[in-house]
Amino acid sequence: MNYQYNEQFAAATRQFADAAARINHLALENAQKVFGLQLAALEENAEATFSFLGQAADVRDLDGLKTLFPKGVQIARENVERVISVGQEVLGATVKTNEAIAELARTQIESATAKAQDQAQGAVAAATKASKRR
Repeated sequence: MNYQYNEQFAAATRQFADAAARINHLALENAQKVFGLQLAALEENAEATFSFLGQAADVRDLDGLKTLFPKGVQIARENVERVISVGQEVLGATVKTNEAIAELARTQIESATAKAQDQAQGAVAAATKASKRR
């Protein structure tokens, strides 16, 4: 009888470990994707900003400064748009990952519930047989 309980416990532990490993894998994939998206946006923003600063360093008169101001505003606007776009992509990827994790958890819970119900029904049937024999 102990062997049966040990086997059930070992099977449940393996199932839990497998689910945890899959959840960790999904979470790490999402973190990698998020990090890559944010790093690419940071790179583009830094490149645009440093390019603008290089142009600003070459300005020698007031007319050059007047033409530089609209470029600076445009670069700032594009940088903000990039940050917002990446934020939306990150949010979408995170939502998809969380949905996948929730589905995995739901599947695990349904599986554990079904096993528990089967075992309870088996115990009820065994108890019923035992009571009828008496």
